[in-house]
Amino acid sequence: MSDLLKREHDIIKVCLLAGKIMLQSGAETYRVEDTMMRIAAAFGVENSQSYMTPTGIIFSVEEPQPITRLIRISDRTTNLGKIDQVNSVSRSVSLGELTIEEARRALENIEQQQATYPIWLSILLAAISSGCFLIMFRGIWSDFVPAVIAGGLGFSCSVFMHRVIPVKFFAEFSGALVIGITSVWMVKFGWGQQLDIIIISSVMPLVPGLLITNAIRDLMAGHLISGLSKGAEAFVTSFAIGAGIAFVLSF
Repeated sequence: MSDLLKREHDIIKVCLLAGKIMLQSGAETYRVEDTMMRIAAAFGVENSQSYMTPTGIIFSVEEPQPITRLIRISDRTTNLGKIDQVNSVSRSVSLGELTIEEARRALENIEQQQATYPIWLSILLAAISSGCFLIMFRGIWSDFVPAVIAGGLGFSCSVFMHRVIPVKFFAEFSGALVIGITSVWMVKFGWGQQLDIIIISSVMPLVPGLLITNAIRDLMAGHLISGLSKGAEAFVTSFAIGAGIAFVLSF
């Protein structure tokens, strides 16, 4: 393999790695495509094309030799910190501050990073935010603690179920089910008063807000397949949350 062809392959690998990290971390489709093409252009590959859906990336270059690569995305989450770090690497590449090898190592370090926050802290923050949502929804202060407990237990159940069964529908359904049961029992025993507001505020940490936002932004940017796919995923997640609450309230 000639040095020129090897360099071309290395550039494609760097671009695909950057796109993979961003897409897995919850970035918008147009932002991922723009970042990949900017990195390629900074390394001297002007004629590059990228196409992606929430489950895969296709990236190709035309010069000096036509090459097309495909990478599959199997897991997606929300990690804005990784997106920001990839953007920083992209800016450094555009300014000529990083070589191909340095950019690849920087991206590999970002990919290997663990979650920004430990699980216990995420559960704690979800519980506290549930109580804050209750106040925002004009609930009464005596229901603050029930909302915190219900929200924390529901989010914990969702995280645990996602590890046991890696299907988001079951995780969100289980979390909403626990929230519904906990809220109903707290109101029944007199620890809470406004059942509807407790439930609504407790399920807020499960609501796919970023996914809905990205779906709308992708549709507005003309990425119809990605926008519809993310919208469908957000709908299924929302349906799972509603089904879990409805199951409890039906008895």
